[in-house]
Amino acid sequence: MILKYDVIVIGGGHAGCEAATAAANMGAKTLLVTLDMNKIAQMSCNPAIGGIAKGQIVREIDALGGNMGLVTDATAIQFRMLNRSKGPAVWSPRAQCDRGKFIWKWRSVLDSTPHLDIWQDQADELLTENMPDGSPVKTRVVGVKTIWGAEIRAKAVIITTGTFLNGLMHIGRKMVPGGRIAEPAVPHFTESITRHGIRSARMKTGTPVRIDKRSVHFEDMERQDGENGYYKFSYMGEQRPLQQLPCWVCYTNEEVHKTLRSGLADSPLYNGQIQSIGPRYCPSIETKLVTFPDRPQHLLFLEPEGEDTNEMYLNGFSSSLPMDVQIAALKHIPALRDLKVYRPGYAIEYDFFDPTQLKHSLESKIIAGLFMAGQVNGTTGYEEAGGQGTLAGINAALMAGSAGSGSDTTGHSFELKRDEAYIGVLVDDLVTKGVDEPYRMFTSRAEYRILLRQDDADARLTEKAYKLGIAKRNRYDWWLEKKQAIANIEEYCRNYAIKPKQVNGSLESLGSTPLVYGCKLEDLVVRPELNFDKLMTIIPDFKELIDKLPNRKKEIAEAAEIHIKYKGYIEREQMIAEKMHRLENIKIKGKFDYPNLTAISTEARQKLERIQPETLAQASRIPGVSPSDVNAMLVLLGR
Repeated sequence: MILKYDVIVIGGGHAGCEAATAAANMGAKTLLVTLDMNKIAQMSCNPAIGGIAKGQIVREIDALGGNMGLVTDATAIQFRMLNRSKGPAVWSPRAQCDRGKFIWKWRSVLDSTPHLDIWQDQADELLTENMPDGSPVKTRVVGVKTIWGAEIRAKAVIITTGTFLNGLMHIGRKMVPGGRIAEPAVPHFTESITRHGIRSARMKTGTPVRIDKRSVHFEDMERQDGENGYYKFSYMGEQRPLQQLPCWVCYTNEEVHKTLRSGLADSPLYNGQIQSIGPRYCPSIETKLVTFPDRPQHLLFLEPEGEDTNEMYLNGFSSSLPMDVQIAALKHIPALRDLKVYRPGYAIEYDFFDPTQLKHSLESKIIAGLFMAGQVNGTTGYEEAGGQGTLAGINAALMAGSAGSGSDTTGHSFELKRDEAYIGVLVDDLVTKGVDEPYRMFTSRAEYRILLRQDDADARLTEKAYKLGIAKRNRYDWWLEKKQAIANIEEYCRNYAIKPKQVNGSLESLGSTPLVYGCKLEDLVVRPELNFDKLMTIIPDFKELIDKLPNRKKEIAEAAEIHIKYKGYIEREQMIAEKMHRLENIKIKGKFDYPNLTAISTEARQKLERIQPETLAQASRIPGVSPSDVNAMLVLLGR
């Protein structure tokens, strides 16, 4: 049987779901191939979305017309805005979700998306054909073949297979092939890709024990509630319709550590069983013991898996130690003395592909029409996967000749710069620097994080998405309404002059330094000790303006206040970004014979030859390429 589509997406995880809906929303006839339709967008590890920098990515997915934010808002059982003690550049939303409801909400999104079909099967072989002589690449993708014999043809294929490619799970010395607990691994498919010259390697990740909450002594734990404010992930989302639940905090102790150390000889991480590299910023509990031997305790979070289940997730206790060691150690924690578990923690090894062999569109440099997104690119995290999936889906649809009305981008690629989105930072890091461990996004990775705040994702991306056709009219209309409201607030603050009675009395009662008569309201907003809430108490007209704002008025007011307070910093960072854009405009692909370029260092020659950057700016971000190397190439270009 032969099926024909514009775009095929292999894998129904977070990257695959965003890729499939993005391509379909742009008009491409799309097929999502997944092993199990009942585990769409499964949260394989922590049932949470967002976090430091990750929350910004989810807001960007939403601004681009994606669905992760909407699904999260509909299924959230706890919400928090992280980093509120710091500046708004690093504020990051995070939500615990109901794992089961998250899956079925995503399934309903897929089922209601026009141009999108689902096929339950397992990809077995990538189908390719030779390109005509003189083409920049020798091979192009034409489809996939499945284990059940279906042959699916398409103009573009997106690989989003997560941890399933030759997946191998570890608990102690026991090893079982699988892509996730109780789910089969996918053999052979990696080999059908690497035979064309695409490099693969192995990575490792892990997940903690799942606990029956009926066995937990919560009176011995510290309660951690969420926030009940106005924040949501999606600008179009629901206001948390599910019951809001607490998380709980406890600590390991010396008895726990002693028991864990007794099992290290059987740990796959330390007996040679696992050779691949795990995530640096989400280490297993045994790695914590070895890396920090003097620590008397380690922080653990017990988090609910849903509002209708007894299953709980023990964040901070990822492990692949023998199951009896894991359980015996946890019983030394007072709150878990009567512990019952649903399953122990385990580690999993899987194949990934070298992301430096990708373009910034996430299309392969080796096989035309082949895109990759998510953990197959060496990343970790649902959010990083979703961001890549959105970008890959857009570009696959463009390659297939699908674009929204009014778009002039058909046949071209859609890329995001480092000053436009955290997704742009993520992709640029992957394709220019590569990975030697699972990549996780942090605000510290973004040099333009004042421009990449969680509150202004729509300002950066929604108009682009609407022109492409991925963001629909209701999303675009909401942004226009918000944009106009912010402009009205800023204009009011620029023009409103402070009156004498406010200078002499009311402002001083707020603890503000005295001002001269006639200063503007925006001069007060920039003061650290003042904010909109305080100023509305002494300026009734200003309060009336804010109260008349459209839907999500608190969010609109906050965005306007941040823009006024940090205007100088924002403009300075924009100026720096514009200077870097000049290097982005200098194309160098194919202009240098790097092995014979003696004007630059040996390391730079080797890295540039392997990665083949498109622009001088990309070259400047490759580790090992120094500023002097960049200057030398500028001179050689006649600049």
